[in-house]
Amino acid sequence: MRWSISFGLLLVMGAMAGDVAVRAAPQAPPQVAQARPADITVDVELVLAVDVSYSMDIEELTVQREGYALAIVSKEFLQALKSGPNGKVAVTYFEWAAEGDQKLIIPWRIIDGPESADAVAAEILKTPVRRASRTSISGAINYALPLFEANQYHGLRRVIDISGDGPNNNGMPVTMARDAALEKGIVINGLPIMVKEPSYSTMDIENLDYYYEDCVIGGPGSFVVPIKTRDKFREAIRTKLVMEVAGRAPERRVTLAAARQARANCLIGEKIWQDRWGR
Repeated sequence: MRWSISFGLLLVMGAMAGDVAVRAAPQAPPQVAQARPADITVDVELVLAVDVSYSMDIEELTVQREGYALAIVSKEFLQALKSGPNGKVAVTYFEWAAEGDQKLIIPWRIIDGPESADAVAAEILKTPVRRASRTSISGAINYALPLFEANQYHGLRRVIDISGDGPNNNGMPVTMARDAALEKGIVINGLPIMVKEPSYSTMDIENLDYYYEDCVIGGPGSFVVPIKTRDKFREAIRTKLVMEVAGRAPERRVTLAAARQARANCLIGEKIWQDRWGR
């Protein structure tokens, strides 16, 4: 079964203007995971960590799920797949909310062409959409780390791809989890979802993209792709996956030294929760 996809080619090599913009994080010395004798070599081990907290409405959750499925079978993704030295990637997909609430939707799968891409996309779509309470980005990162150690693949790169629409408000501080991942040579990229106006009831914050840049992502070539309108949802997901599979990152923007200080409070989510509920 093949899917008919009519998206235009969208490989982003620099920061993009408009609602879908790719922003790079500072570079760091790359680390390469050591291969085990029985490992299968792939171009990238990619963990897709998808937010299903209650701040996401059902329409957003549905479009998000469809966006990942459509991205994996798109011609842009399959072209990027061919560009790697091995022509295959290992992918796993899980949904997350609170610190101890993660659900594995797709165990590790190899994608090496149209047929395997179709199979993974179909697996993603067949699982019922769910919602859960709290937002623990740190919990998602901590859940992802042992997934790399437990698989049978050796990726030339190891990447955690996190999508979410709010700051960490549960579990350990997100920077601690991020730093633990970076120490293992794992890259974290982000898809901050900013399609609604910030709301007191949903714990949204202004400039979630800055929060992701300053507090969540990290590692060589890491970047964020903010989503600011619903109609850009699928396009942004496709852009991000294509860049991750192709091993491409946007050019770093020159930033004056005086402007390099953090723009986001990395404990803002915890602070908002404490102020409202005192726990």
